[in-house]
Amino acid sequence: MRIKYFANIVALLALVSIAYAVQDAVTAVHGTVDDVDTGTKTIVVKKKDGVKHSLHFVDRTAVHGAEISKDAGKDSWHGVEKGSEVVAHYTTNGSEDTAVEIDKVGHGGLKATDGTVKEIDRGGKKLVVDTGKGSEETFRLTDHASVDAGKGVEKGTVKGSKVTVYYSEEAGKKVAHFFKAI
Repeated sequence: MRIKYFANIVALLALVSIAYAVQDAVTAVHGTVDDVDTGTKTIVVKKKDGVKHSLHFVDRTAVHGAEISKDAGKDSWHGVEKGSEVVAHYTTNGSEDTAVEIDKVGHGGLKATDGTVKEIDRGGKKLVVDTGKGSEETFRLTDHASVDAGKGVEKGTVKGSKVTVYYSEEAGKKVAHFFKAI
């Protein structure tokens, strides 16, 4: 009787942990900011295919590659404004998507480079890309990039895939925040 009771508790705890893991999964969307509303704390990101994603931002939402300006207007948040190219990492809780990180791409933001995947080690958070110019670039993957970015780009299955890597430089090292197959 006791064994069955404890088995049921273990099964219940396993289901609860799976539910929390699914809830905390981070997804990314790459596109252009279509709208910023600081009043409702929402940002709308429009993908190249026209699909729009509305995301809530919170005080702990990290912003990379954008600077807060004293002249920032109502349509700007931490230097991210309508027309900015971004990669937004978010979680989904019920029907609400919440931005955990927004990376501005381009002028003053993350840099981008294209190349061919030579090596990918998600566990070791490492990506090596052949630039096609006789050199390789090695990137350290952020936590989000190691888990979510480059879906479908896996070692051994599509090694040799063409990718665009969005990165920053920190202490002389290239850090990939996001990459995708092209």
